[in-house]
Amino acid sequence: MKELSLQDLLESVKTYNEESLESVEKAYHYAEQLHNGQYRQSGEPYISHPLNVAFILSEMHADEATLCAGLLHDTLEDSEITKEDIAEAFDKEVANLVDGVTKISKMNFSSKQDQNMANTRKIITGITEDVRIIIIKLADRLHNMRTLQYKTEFKQKENSMETMDIFVPLAYYIGAYRIKSELEDLSLQYLYPDKYKRINDIKAKVEQDSKHCLREMLQTINGILEDRNIPHEIKVRTKNIYGIYKRIEQGYKISDIHDLLALKVMVDNIANCYQTLGLIHSKYHPINDKFKDYIYNPKTNMYQSLHTTVFGEDDRLVQTQIRTFDMDKVASFGLTAYWDIEKGNARNVMQEELKNKYQFFKSLVEINHVFADNQEFVYQVKSELFSDKIYVYTTKGDVIELPRGATAIDFAYKVHTDIGNTMVAAVVNDRLVDVDYVLHNKDRVRIITDIMSYGPREEWIDKVQTTRARRKIREFKNKEVRYV
Repeated sequence: MKELSLQDLLESVKTYNEESLESVEKAYHYAEQLHNGQYRQSGEPYISHPLNVAFILSEMHADEATLCAGLLHDTLEDSEITKEDIAEAFDKEVANLVDGVTKISKMNFSSKQDQNMANTRKIITGITEDVRIIIIKLADRLHNMRTLQYKTEFKQKENSMETMDIFVPLAYYIGAYRIKSELEDLSLQYLYPDKYKRINDIKAKVEQDSKHCLREMLQTINGILEDRNIPHEIKVRTKNIYGIYKRIEQGYKISDIHDLLALKVMVDNIANCYQTLGLIHSKYHPINDKFKDYIYNPKTNMYQSLHTTVFGEDDRLVQTQIRTFDMDKVASFGLTAYWDIEKGNARNVMQEELKNKYQFFKSLVEINHVFADNQEFVYQVKSELFSDKIYVYTTKGDVIELPRGATAIDFAYKVHTDIGNTMVAAVVNDRLVDVDYVLHNKDRVRIITDIMSYGPREEWIDKVQTTRARRKIREFKNKEVRYV
């Protein structure tokens, strides 16, 4: 791999934000001086790492403060410099970002485990202060995973497990699919090298065997859209190695993975997304139960696209993803796409979107509020937010995200506290069930309430999975005790 230079970074930044070049260059030289005499395990000067982190951020079109913080992200930890020094040399915004990604000193803890838990909490909750803290941490982790070959085998596995446990879910939640996919593949490579190699070989063979089919479809769809004067771009995509591994582990055969091969069709507006869908279906026979409309029913991380799986040449299954150009930016880069879409106001838009539209954000704030102990906090986040999830529907068709094992009680409190406090039963897929019924993926749920009910029962606390439901039940019971 070619060694990255400051010039490479400046050239990358120049393509979208020429005004920040002076500050970026200043941050580079500032970091270079502070890391002088420090080396990575690869033998490279340490500055190569923050330089690569900043370059990854520039590929997302990061703003000036984020780029500078990316270059300076290890300076508080690895030198005598202070947060105030950074604020004076740059500004408070950069200093806050650098502080947000800096590990808490081990001097504050009695054990290594306590320090690790506190730092994990700091990483996860950084998103509530400024989403850019998480984005810098993801870029930092991505470069560290790309250069993991210089670590011991134990460290490789330890870092890979932590990446899968913490950083992959965070990348998913902010919609950064490109980073998520690469982190998954790099982790799998170190956790299960034999399986990684076998699936990589299978993937290469599938891509080779499918070349003709995908080329034919690409040319045909391209011709159809050109005839209709629909502005468009088409890309070919194969599922990432970890995605294939997961399906195989679930018992699927390679030939049964319907989204193994995909064509991404980007058009100029939503109306043309639906017109394109009709045009593709008129040429290629669709599998009806594999159609998904994520445009009017976005995923909980705001991913939007139409998905349809069709039979291509030789009856090969090919998923076609149809979306607008802006949706494609969000699909690839998640919240970071707003650096391109919103320019100077991007940070505020990202934070507002998180607060108002992302279900996991509210759950995270809730968990952070309830659990003072770092170990309990990390355990709850992993079990409630970072473990397997289910997606269920309200009667209006809104998607509600819950941890696997969640009950109708969890659903009710997620919708509204008063609905949880007055629920007496639930209707799931048109069938009357008890309040503690365990929900399954794609269930449609209606809560039956009665304002004359006795309120939540004490035993409900042991039946729920979410922090919010547990807290609201306790609050209700505490009020009852006060009024007695």
